[in-house]
Amino acid sequence: MTKTEFNEKEQLSRSTDLLRSRINLLSGKDKLLMTMYLEKGNSFRQMARLAGVTEECIARRIHRLIKRLIDSEYIICLRNRKEFNDIEMYIAKEYFLLGLSMRKIAENRQMTYYQVRKIIKKIQQINQQ
Repeated sequence: MTKTEFNEKEQLSRSTDLLRSRINLLSGKDKLLMTMYLEKGNSFRQMARLAGVTEECIARRIHRLIKRLIDSEYIICLRNRKEFNDIEMYIAKEYFLLGLSMRKIAENRQMTYYQVRKIIKKIQQINQQ
């Protein structure tokens, strides 16, 4: 094994450990899918058969979940929790972790799109500091 191969395997191992530690941030179907994929080693085909959807649909969903779990935006929010109120934390989770659109968040929270956008901009500004 070359040094490059070893470094790649080590980096993959760290990423997998990071994903496993963050699975608990998810809930419902997303948590179940990630658990099946990482812990149980299920293939996209197996998960698609169980869910009644195509392999491509499962693959896209898993890749989006991985991207959001590795992205540190929501984790930074958790570390700076004292900077945000409860509603702002819920919006941060829905936007950065669950991947909901601002319109969907506004609809679910009975807020305007502009109120949600303002909160997300505030969160992004604080996270950049």
